[in-house]
Amino acid sequence: MEIRELTRAEEEIMRVLWQLNQAFVKDILVELPEPKPAYNTVSTIIRILEKKGLVGYKAYGKTHEYYPLITEEQYRRFQTEQLMTNYFDNSLKKLVSFFVNEKNVSLSEADEIIRLLNKNKNES
Repeated sequence: MEIRELTRAEEEIMRVLWQLNQAFVKDILVELPEPKPAYNTVSTIIRILEKKGLVGYKAYGKTHEYYPLITEEQYRRFQTEQLMTNYFDNSLKKLVSFFVNEKNVSLSEADEIIRLLNKNKNES
């Protein structure tokens, strides 16, 4: 399955579905922040996510209970790959350098990043 970038509204709905695991539109609506979108708006976004192959459903008559077909981790991995490709030329060095320079990474955070990289390298 090919994952595509989600709009902000689609991602917001997916975050709720990941949190709830399965939900009816009314359940999703309850979890969304104010100002809440209209019921029909949420329903339309869910159907778009279904067409994209990211959401499945169980039908109960005319009512549908929706559930995610991808995990939050799968989408996070996709987004990270997009970020690396589009902004950092697939260079981990450029990505880390950006965070060190722009986000004022502390020495302890940098040590933790190095520890994680070494752990990952040793597990490969």
